[in-house]
Amino acid sequence: MINTPSAPINSFRTEVRPNDIPAVKRLVLETGFFSEEELAIAIELVEETLTLGAASGYSFLIIDDEQNTDQIMAYSCYGAIPAQPSCFDLYWIAVPPQHQGRGLGSQLLIETEHRVVAAGASLLFIETSGRELYKPTRGFYEAHGYVCKEIIKDYY
Repeated sequence: MINTPSAPINSFRTEVRPNDIPAVKRLVLETGFFSEEELAIAIELVEETLTLGAASGYSFLIIDDEQNTDQIMAYSCYGAIPAQPSCFDLYWIAVPPQHQGRGLGSQLLIETEHRVVAAGASLLFIETSGRELYKPTRGFYEAHGYVCKEIIKDYY
């Protein structure tokens, strides 16, 4: 059963701002899930979007922290797969522990799904780890109707 968020988000910020670089870094670190290499990639996607805009191929949904405008509570990053415009990747969805359990991840995922469908997607690919640490993450996606299509042993 999917938890219903107690306070739905009425709007998501989609434009990336320079202060999102340290905010994303802090948020990704707080999750405790990602390696230094993954952290560098998360920051790189923000920087590339700041530099290239829509030409970067990355789209963001950001839930700002209303109490601290330099912080974000959660975000997703997604984009069309080059040469496969009907297929999208969900590159990132991150909610730090202090904001988990409030439905923010569900709201981000659902809104991301709506936006990729509106952009013409028929498939949304989500890649995650098979490590035990990621068991709740896999459960989150399964609770939203996703199924594992392939396991690549020792991929990372």
